[in-house]
Amino acid sequence: MDKYIDSFTTHLRVGRGLSGNTVESYRRDIIKLANSLEKKDIKIHDLSPRYILDFLTELKGQGLKASSIARALASTKQFFRFLIGEKVIEKDPTSPIRSPKTKRSLPEVLTPEEVENLLSTPQGGSTQEIRDRAMLEVLYATGIRASELVGLKLNDVNLEAGYLITYGKGSKERIVPIGKKAQKELMNYLEMARPALLKNRTSPHLFLTRLGRKMTRQGFWKVIKLHAKNSGIFKKISPHTLRHSFATHLLERGADLRAIQFMLGHSDISTTQIYTHIERHRLKEIHKKHHPRA
Repeated sequence: MDKYIDSFTTHLRVGRGLSGNTVESYRRDIIKLANSLEKKDIKIHDLSPRYILDFLTELKGQGLKASSIARALASTKQFFRFLIGEKVIEKDPTSPIRSPKTKRSLPEVLTPEEVENLLSTPQGGSTQEIRDRAMLEVLYATGIRASELVGLKLNDVNLEAGYLITYGKGSKERIVPIGKKAQKELMNYLEMARPALLKNRTSPHLFLTRLGRKMTRQGFWKVIKLHAKNSGIFKKISPHTLRHSFATHLLERGADLRAIQFMLGHSDISTTQIYTHIERHRLKEIHKKHHPRA
């Protein structure tokens, strides 16, 4: 199984251009399957749907959530489709098994007032606070992923025209408007903070750490956690929260769902439609709170 798993991993990373985190999730799921089969001394060519169902039952017995089991089945289905394409096996043992429907929870979203509090929290004039203001403003102005934010290079930003170029899942390029406030903070960062962080060195990366190195996702996670705490926001917040807030606030103000889909880099409109559910949920809450007969 090891050689098949390695080939599948390479296919996901190179052939399909999936992110490192996604590839690792697939790999972990398939390794769990391989370990289960090894314990039972079952060869991959002898697999039937019953063994796959037994595997999913094992995962449930280990206390995995329904969403994790559904993901494991999706990984397994992808694995066996790959093996059929490579002519390793002839029949897909997962084909009769339907993916379970899982309840999709609505993502946490900040109110416009909470966003304003968060973005205005790093008020000082230090290089790190100037950088943090620019990063937070760009994240909310564009709705890009945290990985896309820290992956930006100097050449990806056109301040004069007011847009940036980012590369999302599958290395797909998209152009996203920045907005005047983010432009201003970004310009201030480039003029006042970035040269100080570089300390006479050079780097192609836009956002840098205090040591002049490329900002990491983990590093930015700490940045946003710090400022969320200092702004008095007690919601569970992550870089993705600003992405969700960006999309929700656009939709609330009448933006077209297709335009939001493009800016977020979603390949399927159904992924973007989660924000219509958020809007309906919030409208129901407002109605319940303020209507005299609710």
